[in-house]
Amino acid sequence: MKISNVSFEFFPPKTPEGAEKLRGVRARLGELDPEFFSVTFGAGGSTKEGTWNTVMELHAEGRPVAPHISCIGTTRGSVSELLTGYRAAGIRRLVALRGDMPSGAAGGAGDFRYANELVEFVRTETGDWFHIEVAGYPETHPQSRSPADDLARFVQKVKAGADSAITQYFFNPDAYFRFVDDAAALGCPVPIVPGIMPITNFMQLARFSDACGAEIPRWIRRRLESFGDDRESIRAFGLDVVQQLCERLVDGGAPGLHFYTMNQAEPTAELCRRLAAR
Repeated sequence: MKISNVSFEFFPPKTPEGAEKLRGVRARLGELDPEFFSVTFGAGGSTKEGTWNTVMELHAEGRPVAPHISCIGTTRGSVSELLTGYRAAGIRRLVALRGDMPSGAAGGAGDFRYANELVEFVRTETGDWFHIEVAGYPETHPQSRSPADDLARFVQKVKAGADSAITQYFFNPDAYFRFVDDAAALGCPVPIVPGIMPITNFMQLARFSDACGAEIPRWIRRRLESFGDDRESIRAFGLDVVQQLCERLVDGGAPGLHFYTMNQAEPTAELCRRLAAR
């Protein structure tokens, strides 16, 4: 099974031990020849320095890398400074997001309210230098007023200057295909790559999913709950479920797969191996 566009997401490590582990992870996943690695940017810019350092390490190793930039907690000046630094280093891809508010914060600190404003600013500042990715939500952003409003905002930020989009993870492929069709009907001109979350830890997955609005189908949730602390059974079941999801997506015409690795190599590497062997 040929997948032409695979990418992997990391978060900036917070300790020297985490940084050393991530070096091994990206070396392992780099063997799969991904289109790019992306590096997240924490709530309110809380990992700004870590994002920069991780991006520069990846870039120095000759790996294609896309730093995240966020609206929340940023100013036009700080974003302009980041863009100048990334451009000077030769970085050619960005992931532009509204971002999450830091815990306990109120309001939207920063000069940008929505991702479309950030995308427009990047284009004004840098022209066509960067390939810009934006986020999509097949199951609707948890803070949106309605599915129709969420879809309209997605298309708006794409038309502001994005080159492609990456979705939030999901486990229902029909939600993805409907999202793509609905976006196309509103004139969305760019490829939409599905985000994939390997299943390795049920409690962690449930917590993330509740926060970001990604639905865990009841049959999957009940099976995972039934395994209790049996990590091997969770891993085996999770690999099967996510493999089948990926196969359905690629067979249905998805332009690639973007894996949320959680800074782990083996779950994603095993999924890619299975898909390639199909």
